[in-house]
Amino acid sequence: MKILAFGYGILCYLLFNFSLFYFTGFLGNFIVPKTIDTGPQIPFLQAILINTLLIILFGLQHSVMARPWFKRIWLTLIPIPIERSTYVLLSSVAVLLLCGFWQPLPQMIWQIENPVGAVILWALFWFGWLFALYATFLIDHFDLVGIRPVYLYWRGIPYTPVPFQIRSAYHYIRHPIMLGTFIGIWATPLMSLGHLWLSIGFSLYILIGSRLEERDMRNVHGEFYENYRQKTSMIMPSFSRKRS
Repeated sequence: MKILAFGYGILCYLLFNFSLFYFTGFLGNFIVPKTIDTGPQIPFLQAILINTLLIILFGLQHSVMARPWFKRIWLTLIPIPIERSTYVLLSSVAVLLLCGFWQPLPQMIWQIENPVGAVILWALFWFGWLFALYATFLIDHFDLVGIRPVYLYWRGIPYTPVPFQIRSAYHYIRHPIMLGTFIGIWATPLMSLGHLWLSIGFSLYILIGSRLEERDMRNVHGEFYENYRQKTSMIMPSFSRKRS
């Protein structure tokens, strides 16, 4: 049972990495077979409806499954050691469903033809996604993606939650993962209508999801987190605030 749980966690982690890679190529229009601007086109309103539902599905899965009330119900069905891995699995499936069923709206909103401007935007694109990935390691990447819980279970070591720590970028912003995602979805020299629609939808998810997460953090960490919240910016860095 323990080795099966560990293997399950590894497979979920590999799928997570694949979905992240695929989504990057999907958004950047490279490498992957179906990107945000490719594929047969359907009527405009039908495409908008399908794409909106895909964004909502992504947002609900990521936010609802992360709420404590849902976890209390979920843990009556799923063993504790694989709970996080299962969340990662379903998150990856939500991303791949979005990429697979997205309806292209290739009408251009902006197209940067200046080589310097295009290079700058591509650099920001990669910076955003790499910064988001880097931020996961600041709060224990392997716990976040479900590897640590299944590893401890395999070794017969009781799971202990990762303590709240303030390191590096977290001294200045409370949600650097969201900041990196925000940069990654908006920085592009080729902004199509479909890309714009996804960027707007994901930006709304970032704002709503961050506030829901902060409410949970205040409930768990109380005054300590409230004091941290008062001294740092939410998503966009503000270096004028007092370092927490």
